[in-house]
Amino acid sequence: MVREIVTDPIFLAQPSQPATEEDRATAQDLLDTLAANHERCVGLAANMIGVLRRVIVFDHEGVPTVMYNPVILKGKDSYETEEGCLSLTGLRKTRRWRSVKVQYQNDRFETRIKTFHGYSAQIIQHEVDHCEGIII
Repeated sequence: MVREIVTDPIFLAQPSQPATEEDRATAQDLLDTLAANHERCVGLAANMIGVLRRVIVFDHEGVPTVMYNPVILKGKDSYETEEGCLSLTGLRKTRRWRSVKVQYQNDRFETRIKTFHGYSAQIIQHEVDHCEGIII
């Protein structure tokens, strides 16, 4: 189901709780909401649709991807950039890593570790920040 985007900074500043298998419906809502906003959005975190769980979705080289309980283990090659967010107006400066090593659970809740580069790495960092209650 396509969900409304939360813009309340007090709600968005709350850290999310670990995701469980019961959060699969939230992941599907995130995928539906991402698809409905594809012209202006490349990633979403569950708190952006009102659910304080560590679930993110993002466009990984054209493939909608879900991560449960993502944690950035390592970043490499820091740079400054500007980002927008559906929950906020305008662009804001931030620092990101060009490459990130991420531990997460896939749709079968199997733990995986993978390194992402470039734009996918930037999107993941933005959405993991949301899980931590960090707003750009």
